[in-house]
Amino acid sequence: MQNLSRLELITSKEIIEKIKEKNILLIGLGGVGGYTFESLVRSGIESITIVDGDTFEESNLNRQVLSLISTINKNKTDVAEQRAKEINPNIKIKKITKILTKENIKEINFKEYDYVIDACDTMDIKKELIKITTKNNIKFISSMGTGNKFHPELLEITTLDKTEYDPIAKILRKYVKEEKINKKIKVVASKEKPIKTNVKTIGSNAFVPATAGMLLTSYIINDIVGEL
Repeated sequence: MQNLSRLELITSKEIIEKIKEKNILLIGLGGVGGYTFESLVRSGIESITIVDGDTFEESNLNRQVLSLISTINKNKTDVAEQRAKEINPNIKIKKITKILTKENIKEINFKEYDYVIDACDTMDIKKELIKITTKNNIKFISSMGTGNKFHPELLEITTLDKTEYDPIAKILRKYVKEEKINKKIKVVASKEKPIKTNVKTIGSNAFVPATAGMLLTSYIINDIVGEL
């Protein structure tokens, strides 16, 4: 059994039980999603569905918490499940080891989840997640861009309409407007202008994606606490 005595000191037994009861869907286990997964597990969440079709690469080692020399070429979902079991043997992990598309995303039963977390980097899927969660009134939070940024202190939990200096958020704001979605979309976004480079590959570091991932978990856990 996972020892959450230190968390209980600043919450309560009732809150711990509420946390354990929640069912979470996490899309993406990369730089942002890996830290979200790790902190969800360590916060006592016991039912998590993880979606990622990628394997770890050597270039992931600078920023992805689940990435190690020993996990290169392994499925991210398999590595995540094994790590979670070593933190909490009672945890229930459901793995969807595939790249999501606009077609196969319909195979997921979103209504069974209390929260949906978007930590992916595919624009079409971000749009679909906004559409699906809004339609079904499911609690949702999405990570905006963390690449080419160097200041984690400029990240914040906000709503999509209040974002700035974020190319991903700009596209999603346009999409929400076109789809006439009036609901405020919760996001983690940075107020930092992206660093301009002369290459197409997006630069990243260990601390900005990690902070974004932690903020996603922070939103979930604080929302659960606020229920009581």
